[in-house]
Amino acid sequence: MNLMSASDASRNFAELLSRVERGETVVITRDGRRLAMIGPAPAANGGELRDALSSWHERYPDDDPTFETDVLGAPRAITPPTSRHTPGA
Repeated sequence: MNLMSASDASRNFAELLSRVERGETVVITRDGRRLAMIGPAPAANGGELRDALSSWHERYPDDDPTFETDVLGAPRAITPPTSRHTPGA
């Protein structure tokens, strides 16, 4: 695990993200104290959520019939649309 001061992380944020993208976990420090850890986000494919919802539906079949569909559609509802703006254009 690598250490980086908060001021270095601020000045070199793009480099920090590149390191994390390569799989590193970086501990951010301030005045020698550990402040935060930045690391790769876990891969998520929705499989665990789908399994949990299926299990819930099997136990409680009379619950809200749209709940599962609403939850599975949530990522689309909160993901901003892709920008078509070209910088410098």
